[in-house]
Amino acid sequence: METLFFSMLGFLWVAAITPGPNNMLLTSSGANYGFMRTIPLMIGIMLGMQCILLLVAFGVGSLILLYPALHLILKIAGSAYLLWLAWKIGTATYEKLETDAPPPAPIPFWQGGLLQVINPKAWLMALGAVASFSLAGSQYLHSVVLISIGIALVNIVAGIIWIAFGSMIGKLLRSRRAWTIFNVFMGLLTAACVLLIWH
Repeated sequence: METLFFSMLGFLWVAAITPGPNNMLLTSSGANYGFMRTIPLMIGIMLGMQCILLLVAFGVGSLILLYPALHLILKIAGSAYLLWLAWKIGTATYEKLETDAPPPAPIPFWQGGLLQVINPKAWLMALGAVASFSLAGSQYLHSVVLISIGIALVNIVAGIIWIAFGSMIGKLLRSRRAWTIFNVFMGLLTAACVLLIWH
């Protein structure tokens, strides 16, 4: 069981730390709003992932495998939502980060959770974890709890890394030009995540 848990952590870590919609959002928010103001977004993402895991573990995942049209709808909705977020990031209003007045509100935590529902990468991560690391019979529920703990652990560590990365970049965004270039770049990277959905 212990070996299986660490193997699962390795799988989940790779899925959580690699660039994707969640990490682009956390980096952008960390740069624009700072570390602490991005924590709610990270919590929303984590809660969304836990909901997806539970849906997969208790039946909805099998519907996606059974009816490919549902996966297609998920991809279309996820792509549209990511493009909308990319636009919001790319056109963010310039704010001087060193002033006492806080910048406008960051992406709220519920949008981080909503992204998971239409994020095919989140579904595939949950499907892969349940299919590969859940145990049959009476140990099934116990193994799902361990997968849930594993997802929470890797999401916290990966999220903190990406937010900190964004916060460090944020210290460089002192001019309107630097702010605009960074946000347009992050918007383009977020939009590029749509390609990962269709790959």
